[in-house]
Amino acid sequence: MTAQSIFRIGLLRLTDAAPLVMAQECGYFAEEALEVALSVEPSWANIADKLCYGLLDGAMLLPPLALALRFGLSGSAGPEKIIVPAALSLNGNTVTLSERWTTAIAGNDASRLGKLSADETARRFATILRRSPEKPHLAVVHTFSTHNLLLRYWLATAGIDPDRDVTLTVVPPAQTVEAMAAGRIDGFCAGAPWGEVAARAGLGHAVATSHAIWNNGTEKVFAVRQALVEQSPGRLQAVLRALLRAAAFCDTPANAPEVARLLSQQKYLGLPAEIIQTSLPGAASRRPPTPFVNTDVSVFFANAANFPWRSHAKWFLREMRRWGYLDAGADLDAAAAAVFRPELYAQAARSLGLPVPAAEGKTEGRHAAPWLLPALPAPIPMGPDCFLDGVGFDPES
Repeated sequence: MTAQSIFRIGLLRLTDAAPLVMAQECGYFAEEALEVALSVEPSWANIADKLCYGLLDGAMLLPPLALALRFGLSGSAGPEKIIVPAALSLNGNTVTLSERWTTAIAGNDASRLGKLSADETARRFATILRRSPEKPHLAVVHTFSTHNLLLRYWLATAGIDPDRDVTLTVVPPAQTVEAMAAGRIDGFCAGAPWGEVAARAGLGHAVATSHAIWNNGTEKVFAVRQALVEQSPGRLQAVLRALLRAAAFCDTPANAPEVARLLSQQKYLGLPAEIIQTSLPGAASRRPPTPFVNTDVSVFFANAANFPWRSHAKWFLREMRRWGYLDAGADLDAAAAAVFRPELYAQAARSLGLPVPAAEGKTEGRHAAPWLLPALPAPIPMGPDCFLDGVGFDPES
């Protein structure tokens, strides 16, 4: 095939790259007559730049970053417009603090840390900060990331001002552990498996997970150049079908050892499969008894994980406005509709016989227990969607 016919997809060294890797390694792309080249990039900024300049056709991406690109906020000013036809995962991040801070939060009894809820660790952290003359340095993986917004949400629930009481900095996910080991940061919010890697290195522990902050919020999305939709719609549908099949494979707990083995290869994560398994579906049943849980388990298919909810886009946009990244007059509804494209997902899902949600948005924070989402041809079983502070979110309000 010519270079122009190869579909180039960017990813980072993260557990939630699993659907992309498995679509390649299990032959789902090949079965759709696609030749795909996976490109492991060093940072989210690299991925954004390459997408915007057409050096990548698609990539795993942070939802807030995909939206920021629409507003020209990320620094990537290439000619390509970016859209999101599918999501890749839910959950998967941890707020990991160094031993010094986690010991203080646990009241000098580290074994208690795993028994504390995310809102309790936030309140204890706030109490410690009020007494401390130091401002801890906390890393997020990109300014326009779920990690930044969720970390800020966790801090703010306890009255901690993310812009005054701590110092936030950007560190690519694969560099967070090194930065903590060198003493450059006191903690980070990053995707799996880096919280587990930090814990095994004796550097710190998780004090909150993204699932605890927002149950089953969208974590990574699949983003593509808008031109692809216009010029090669059939090719995009082939990619989406392969990714949906791979997502279902990744979400099956019995497949976790194989998924971890393939992700562990040097060309992908380059980490022991045992560490990667801690963040894959079914991890709780494989985990030995321990007072610490340093990973959040990714969801790749269940709970309508692959649907690009415009309501989730609106939540990210409202949080971006809350923290001053967007002007008060920014048209959030228009941005959500332009970037998140559920009709493209729906076409691929229907071709595979999968149920499709009946609406493009839903409220959040209303379900503390399993529930059924209206969908066709059959309802979709869903998990909780609560926020740690009990606040609800209505995208239409």
